[in-house]
Amino acid sequence: MLIRPGRLTLEELQAIHAGGQPLLIDPLALPDIRASAAVVQRAADGDAPVYGVNTGFGKLASTRISREQLATLQLNLIRSHSVGVGEPLAPAVVRLMLALKAASLARGHSGVRPEVIDTLLAVHNAGLVPWVPSQGSVGASGDLAPLAHMTLALLGEGEMLVDGARKPAAPALLAAGIAPLALQAKEGLALINGTQTSTALALHALLTFEPVLESALVIGALTVDAAKGSDGPFDPRIHALRGQPGQIDVAQYYRALLAGSSIRRSHLEGDDRVQDPYSLRCQPQVVGACLDQLRHAALVLVREANAVTDNPLVFAEDGMMISGGNFHAEPVALAADGMAVAIAEVGAIAERRIAMLIDAGVSRLPPFLSADAGLNSGFMIAHVTAASLASENKSLAHPASVDSLPTSANQEDHVSMATFAARRLQPMIRNTAHILGIELLAGAQGIDFLRPLTSSPALEQAHTLLRQHCPAMPTDRYLAPDIEAATALVTDGALSRVFRSLAGLPALWTPA
Repeated sequence: MLIRPGRLTLEELQAIHAGGQPLLIDPLALPDIRASAAVVQRAADGDAPVYGVNTGFGKLASTRISREQLATLQLNLIRSHSVGVGEPLAPAVVRLMLALKAASLARGHSGVRPEVIDTLLAVHNAGLVPWVPSQGSVGASGDLAPLAHMTLALLGEGEMLVDGARKPAAPALLAAGIAPLALQAKEGLALINGTQTSTALALHALLTFEPVLESALVIGALTVDAAKGSDGPFDPRIHALRGQPGQIDVAQYYRALLAGSSIRRSHLEGDDRVQDPYSLRCQPQVVGACLDQLRHAALVLVREANAVTDNPLVFAEDGMMISGGNFHAEPVALAADGMAVAIAEVGAIAERRIAMLIDAGVSRLPPFLSADAGLNSGFMIAHVTAASLASENKSLAHPASVDSLPTSANQEDHVSMATFAARRLQPMIRNTAHILGIELLAGAQGIDFLRPLTSSPALEQAHTLLRQHCPAMPTDRYLAPDIEAATALVTDGALSRVFRSLAGLPALWTPA
């Protein structure tokens, strides 16, 4: 894949995230890269103090460094900043970090030599995964600790993940035919300043939540039919009057998913219910608002993936280096916080649908979806599990961006917490996926009680898919394995493919 600096698309980022894509920087970027490196070299050869070139860092910026020690300064920076803790970042996240850092440096405003970018891409293309601890960044002055660990591996001093194990980097580089990187002036700072870790984590969440959200649409529609709900609330005229794009699209998704249902036709007359519960009726309003939040996050993250976020920045056209604050990851933090609320709400309304299905007074299905309730508990405690997960997500959805804590002796006196904001999305996605897995089991059980009536072709496909892994539950049995199997259908793209098989629907989010 050819990386055009500043012009990465969401589709390209998705391909990098998936892996198996060799990357190459557009050769047209080389003149700007070399021009900015020349500016830094002139500063290194000069006598004027330039932050990050011949000074210390952070609170030590007033400390001058001699010309003979400039390379050591950069090496010490990487060593001293490699202080992360916790489990390593997933390979997909590290792949994005390598690619995003290369793309950012290739914009020609960071002052690094082409060899730095070449090494980043060589490590990526060789399938090497630097060992990067997941904790230790506050998301300002860049993602310093995680990017330092990534860089330390490029230098041959850090570690790589090899077959899931933590191994010294130098032998892995040697085996791949990659020379360890030797840093020159400003290059260490350029590599660790920036938002590439928080952005990669947020993109990882966006991309892993996509099939979960598509599954949520399928499962929500299945529950509508299981409860003999109305499709009237999905009428396009209702949503056009409000004008919210996500809501309009979600209503269209539900109309397509429910089209052709015999269950729906069976209760068009003689049903004394006037309106459905909100968890059925307001799905376009709730999930549509979540979709708008996620679409906004996608736009912010694609912009950030294309941004130059180190410091100081080099403007070769006039030979200047200017200190700024593009490393502050507030845009990523706020986008991740918005994603967290959206992920939690998708799970929250799904939990309410499960509660509705097991309540015989509302769904008019057997109590707890058991034909012999009392002797059998049915889905009583499966719903409790869903409720516990929805409650966990409420706590995790608390905004991380408001929790600034000053660092570096108050030089860095406001930070974004973007890295945690994005990292905490994965457990939230897992929680929501499990809630949806439980709803899938419950909704399918509800459909079984309505036989011989059939749902729509799309929803019958989803029902059949589940029954290939999980039989109906006429009496109580060990249900935890079924929940895991149903959740796998939510996360692995199986239900997503049912959604995507419907023709003529707007894309979940349009790549920017």
